Amino acid sequence: MIVAILVLFFTVVFSAFLVKVFPPHNSRWLKIALAFSGAYLFTITIIHLLPDVLRNGSASSNGVGYWVLAGFFLQLVLELFSHGVEHGHIHHHDHGRIGSMPFLLLGSLFVHAFLEGSILVEQRQYYAGHTHGGGSFYVVLLGVALHHVPAAFALMSVLLSRLENFRKAFLWLLIFAVGSPLGIFFSNVVLSQEAPDGLIYTALTGLVAGNFLHISTTILFETSPDHHFNRSKLVATLFGLTLAIVSDFV
Repeated sequence: MIVAILVLFFTVVFSAFLVKVFPPHNSRWLKIALAFSGAYLFTITIIHLLPDVLRNGSASSNGVGYWVLAGFFLQLVLELFSHGVEHGHIHHHDHGRIGSMPFLLLGSLFVHAFLEGSILVEQRQYYAGHTHGGGSFYVVLLGVALHHVPAAFALMSVLLSRLENFRKAFLWLLIFAVGSPLGIFFSNVVLSQEAPDGLIYTALTGLVAGNFLHISTTILFETSPDHHFNRSKLVATLFGLTLAIVSDFV
């Protein structure tokens, strides 16, 4: 749990400093990173998250499907306020004046990050009924971390364009940085007495699976406008797919 908290927190923190290396207006590397992370997220959702939640004995397959649908459309609602920052969209002054704080954007990203962290439950590895549970912990952790790199970069770019001060923008970015760690704490400590295959974890995993499906498919479609892939994006997508598949055998 501690490792996961540190990894996700410092992934966001370090990614914020990428704005000092890569100009926000030069998004070529960002599109490649998104293609890679989108392919990875989509693959782990199909081969890890959905099998895990469908294997849950406490809920019917139809019940799980409703949670996945809820997660998919919840992400659609969250993006009304985040403007797609979680999948690399960078809007500078389009949605607010200089000096103002995008509180709805930060709130939606916090909810998004909290849900992602809430499914990282170490106790799952002790239940024989979840053969993917223990192994998928670090696979999903890697997926969330990879996803947070372009998201943190995009958010920092938006905050900088609003506040025009790196220190102030960085302090507000910490709201996003603590989202997933708090989700991990919530599931591993607050809900420690709940069965890993119970209704609460089924709901959380279903919500995040739907969330990942929405984000990953949006990323993959957006990085291939008019169904056209350039070579670098195609390689990044195939690399993300391959890494996720290989992780299933590690």
